[in-house]
Amino acid sequence: MPSYDSSRARFRLADRHVAVLAHLLDGENPPEDLWASLGELVRIGLVGEEGELAPILRDLLSALAAPLALVTVEVMGEHGTINHGVIVGHRTMIAHEGWPDEEESEYTPIAPHSLVWELARMVNLQADDEATSVVSRVETTMGALDAALSVLEQDVSDEAATRDLIRKALTEAGTPEEPGLTELTELIMAMNAMWRITTAWDGKHEGERAAMVRGLAVWDCGPRGYWVREKPTEPILEEQVGPESELCLVRTRNGEIWGKITDLLPDKEELIDA
Repeated sequence: MPSYDSSRARFRLADRHVAVLAHLLDGENPPEDLWASLGELVRIGLVGEEGELAPILRDLLSALAAPLALVTVEVMGEHGTINHGVIVGHRTMIAHEGWPDEEESEYTPIAPHSLVWELARMVNLQADDEATSVVSRVETTMGALDAALSVLEQDVSDEAATRDLIRKALTEAGTPEEPGLTELTELIMAMNAMWRITTAWDGKHEGERAAMVRGLAVWDCGPRGYWVREKPTEPILEEQVGPESELCLVRTRNGEIWGKITDLLPDKEELIDA
């Protein structure tokens, strides 16, 4: 069920509610499959009986109607994939954050100067001064990774047995021997989450208007630190990656990752409509 907090102009909305608002903003009646969602918005007062939109929605709708840039954040962990992000509008920025097993996301206005901080918070970027690792680079294939991750889905008796099965899966899939094999095994054992941030905006390429995209993918491996996934290179296109695709992870300190997040964001001169 959608809801809102008028004191902070924040909203809890599912994608279907946002779709209803988009239709109404364009002066269209929502299709039949969205009527129930429309009714929910009417019941809480965000939409009037004649389809009029509540004034409190102004900033959210202005950002949704004409975004300068979109930032998407995907965090893959124990609860599956959770989606967050930021809509960068002409005069406001709206962050949205999901929650495990919840349909709605929370939409909240944020200050432009806090954008990088908000993105770092969404992926839980922490100090890693105590993190240790034997090597700084490991390589294998995506097929080997899939085989190793499948071990985590099995009902294995204890940690030592899990570690042995992961190592066996990586070896049988052709992962190079030491020191990378042991390190990759420990990274998978210690993994908190895999996350990626993607930014997209309208820019120019060779003088022509074009969709511009930048991406960053990271493994958060807790006591073994952060590892940037250099291969496959982000952003990944559909059907670009298969079992034989290279996987390359590089140990990267949190300060450098902060800089990489900053580098994902376009400069003002890169935005056509800024």
